[in-house]
Amino acid sequence: MLGLAATMAPVLFKAACPDCRSRFELSASALRLAIGASRRTTFYSFTCPECGSSVRKPAGERIVELLTGGGVRTLRLHTTV
Repeated sequence: MLGLAATMAPVLFKAACPDCRSRFELSASALRLAIGASRRTTFYSFTCPECGSSVRKPAGERIVELLTGGGVRTLRLHTTV
């Protein structure tokens, strides 16, 4: 199976920048996923390769599944009581 894994193409994610409106593809290493206790605190982020803006977008359940399955680094946010 090692040969099969070595021949697989890297996962790319389609993304867009709300500031410059560019559309592009990003590798898993260019994205970060934060999973919080609610929908408001679960998001993914990246830096736009065109204009350099920091972009943060909400991530629903399906986006979380796609990003984690594609190897995006994940940070679990914990709340203190």
